[in-house]
Amino acid sequence: FFHIRKYLAPRNSERIMDSMASAEAAPGADGSSFPYLEATLVFSLTVWLFETYLDLRQYKLYFKDKLPSELVSLVSKVSFLRSQDYNADKARFRIFSTAFFEIEGALSVALFVYPFIWTGVPNWFGVSEDAELKRSLLFQGLLFLISKVTRMPFELYSTFILEDRHGFKTEDMTLYLYFTDMIKELALTAIIGAPLMCALIWLIQWGGDMFYLYVWAFLMTFQFVMMFLYPRYIQPCFNKVEPLPQNGLRKNIEALASREDIDFPLKKLFQIDGSKRSHHSNAYMYGFCNNKRIVIYDTLIRQSSEQEIVAVLAHELGHWKLNHTLKNMFIGAGQMLAMLWLFSRFIGNENLYRSFGFTDTNNATIIGLMLFSSVYSPIAHVTGLLMVMWSRKCEFEADEFAVNLGYGASLRSGLIKLQEENLGTMVPDWLYSAYHHSHPPLVQRLAAIDSVKKKLL
Repeated sequence: FFHIRKYLAPRNSERIMDSMASAEAAPGADGSSFPYLEATLVFSLTVWLFETYLDLRQYKLYFKDKLPSELVSLVSKVSFLRSQDYNADKARFRIFSTAFFEIEGALSVALFVYPFIWTGVPNWFGVSEDAELKRSLLFQGLLFLISKVTRMPFELYSTFILEDRHGFKTEDMTLYLYFTDMIKELALTAIIGAPLMCALIWLIQWGGDMFYLYVWAFLMTFQFVMMFLYPRYIQPCFNKVEPLPQNGLRKNIEALASREDIDFPLKKLFQIDGSKRSHHSNAYMYGFCNNKRIVIYDTLIRQSSEQEIVAVLAHELGHWKLNHTLKNMFIGAGQMLAMLWLFSRFIGNENLYRSFGFTDTNNATIIGLMLFSSVYSPIAHVTGLLMVMWSRKCEFEADEFAVNLGYGASLRSGLIKLQEENLGTMVPDWLYSAYHHSHPPLVQRLAAIDSVKKKLL
């Protein structure tokens, strides 16, 4: 539910409750005794068991010591075995950590931990029960801090043991940097999250029965503002971003962007010190309309040849040229609007609150959002799977776009090198991959690239 728990707040005024009176006749909002808590626990447990089953299917494949026949002549045996070892370690860690957080979440719901915290905030901090914004901010702040504390051991293990064991942690990634990043994250959450939460509460209470339209418009505007602010003011708090030097790579990228069959409005080209924290590599683009920018990790520059980097960027520009980015934006906007509309049908559902142990006469907006996320979870899983399928289709199309530009061989070698350098999974289980991976497996992408190349001959 777009991380709404981090940013929203409590009790509805009489106006919002009156405006939601019509929701009492809506399906699922009629105050009937539907067992929301029990249904949430059953669905969550079912999803966890299924995903654990998928993890175990994939985990077994990491003990294979033979390369897939399609990769025998392309990937070294040493790289393959390192990949198997790394991904087996990650799978064990993922199975344990997801089990821990599933149990933690189920107990928190079943033992009414959230109502306990919500009820306790006025007593612990001396705020009035009617001080909705203050109570909401303190409530969300406590949940955020509890989440950070419980997740910290897992983050520390992942960064300083697991990633270090397999050569991805850099010397610059120290405990000092880790905790400095955490302090910055907490500060940014307070600076950005608190005003956002207050604005959303006000909009929901002010907007009446059409509040979902106002909240949707506000959140869409907020996303665009953050697209402008993040690379300029937030990312520099964590990484050093500087113009890509005037060299052969820069000239090749600029030549690619200016091709008539692309005409990408590239205004600035940056490199970022991704190696400050990890040896994993990446590249991305951002910007509005005719003011586009490309950012390349220094790790990618070190690991790949110039032609391979240009080929990877040709793939990324394919997403832009084929309007994948624009389509994803519209899909996301539509999903958000539908979700907010559905929330408007549940906000007056007294039984939803009582089912989870919230017995206040006046229900809190932030509590409603938290609880609605459990109702929406099955829909979110379905749309998530559909988006994985859509994303894979887009990846194949972007690969084909790059091949048609003449970068087939370089894209092929670039993808192989990225897979080797990042120790990506080379023996994916088909069901696990279909459920989790937004990008097709390497073997499938290489086969598709070869197919397009043959058509061009």
